[in-house]
Amino acid sequence: MSRDREEDAFRWEGDGDPTLDAPTSEPAARADSPRVADLPAGFTAVGRGSEDAAGTAAIDREPAVEGDVAARDETPAAPLGNAMLIALGVLGGVYALWVIGWIIGGLRLQGAAQYLVADVMFQGSFWLAVLAAPIWFATTFLLTRGSRAWVRLVWLIAGVVLLVPWPFVMMGTVGQ
Repeated sequence: MSRDREEDAFRWEGDGDPTLDAPTSEPAARADSPRVADLPAGFTAVGRGSEDAAGTAAIDREPAVEGDVAARDETPAAPLGNAMLIALGVLGGVYALWVIGWIIGGLRLQGAAQYLVADVMFQGSFWLAVLAAPIWFATTFLLTRGSRAWVRLVWLIAGVVLLVPWPFVMMGTVGQ
């Protein structure tokens, strides 16, 4: 809303009301105002004039507990953007397909693997291969929470490349 009422794009009934005009000569907030002093620790003033209020309020207040200092130093993580959410969804879908591929490909190899390794060894490695993709996805997602988005994407793409279900790729669902 502009300060000059004549420059407004729309005019509505009651626009002449003097209470709608914002004060122009008075500063927005002062350090000794009761509103700034009443803010609890960890809260900041926002809105018009908050620049003046935030600086003085932070100086006047001392943290009640030592843990408050550490909490103030931490910046909250920015929410994921649309492109990152779409990329995570696509990569999550690829990881889900990798799980299905490992299951199908591993079950196709079960008959041939009985000649090479014991059944217990095959079952252990089979389920480890099936669970490798969700473990990689979850581990990467948790360990890169504070990192930049491109770091998370690089690790997830590396997992897609490393965890390709080779039994399914080489034999398919029917086999040779």
